[in-house]
Amino acid sequence: MKLILTTEVSGLGAPGDIVEVKDGYGRNYLIPRGFAIRWTRGGEKQIVSIRKARDAREIRDLGTAKEIAGQLGGLKVKLKTRAGESGRLFGSITTGDIAEAVKAAGGPQLDRRRIEIANAIKSLGSHRVSVKLHPEVSAALDVEVVSA
Repeated sequence: MKLILTTEVSGLGAPGDIVEVKDGYGRNYLIPRGFAIRWTRGGEKQIVSIRKARDAREIRDLGTAKEIAGQLGGLKVKLKTRAGESGRLFGSITTGDIAEAVKAAGGPQLDRRRIEIANAIKSLGSHRVSVKLHPEVSAALDVEVVSA
């Protein structure tokens, strides 16, 4: 089955890429979740708009990605949130919260979809998250969660 990816799918491709996948994977997973659309000649025209949007969000080159990774390495990010007496949060910290906190701390504007949280952040303290800036560059970021 030929599909056009609308979002980045790990191990498969980036938005705007045309990929060939097994029928069940495409029909039962990628298309219902909005990760891809069926490939048609009309869909080819949509690829142009998808790629333009991706280029606007994407970090231009490897050098820029390494520079941003250096900025993130020296950044102290603090998130204030409500928590119970035992240190458990009411809810959890999302990638959108982290992207806003990085911007507020004087860091670069990050796309929330590039931030990867290994385990859900549901407690106070220091947590490490990964930011995939470029296919070849990943940066580690320490996030301090404190009670508001």
